Amino acid sequence: MRLKFVLPVALFVVLAIALGVGLTLNPRAIPSALIGKPAPQFSLPPVQGRSAGFSTADLKQGEMVLVNVFASWCVPCREEHPLLMDLARSGTVKIYGINQRDRPDDAERWLAAFGDPYVRAGADLDGRASIDWGVYGVPETFLVDSQGCILAKHISVLTRKVLERDFLPIMRGERAVPRGACG
Repeated sequence: MRLKFVLPVALFVVLAIALGVGLTLNPRAIPSALIGKPAPQFSLPPVQGRSAGFSTADLKQGEMVLVNVFASWCVPCREEHPLLMDLARSGTVKIYGINQRDRPDDAERWLAAFGDPYVRAGADLDGRASIDWGVYGVPETFLVDSQGCILAKHISVLTRKVLERDFLPIMRGERAVPRGACG
């Protein structure tokens, strides 16, 4: 008789705790299986109007870089673009771009109108490279080390606050990062 009372109460307590923990989590913090692993193998042609495409080899040039996935049709990309331009002007970090599923003319016009912060920008016309990077949607930004290992990922608009909280401490060596398969 006592078990009939205790079991439902215990189940309720466990579910209440699980719900309580779930409510404290950040819904934008989607874990990436690629953190601590080498960037995927890819080779993209240049965005129309640019001379240099973007490939895995470009990530192994001996310095930490940001990889930003963007598109001309992406409204939030316009919101983060001034920050990317500031970063490029300041020389804080090199930025590489993956232009996801965009019409070539639109991507060219967008970069001409808003500025081009990218050292290299590849046109991912079919979205295959973005899928390999584990991209859920644009914009997304990755921090990649000097050997091509993905150290951090941010989904949604990159803001100064996110940059200072999530990326700059890693870049300055103030925060340890998971090394995983990268050693």
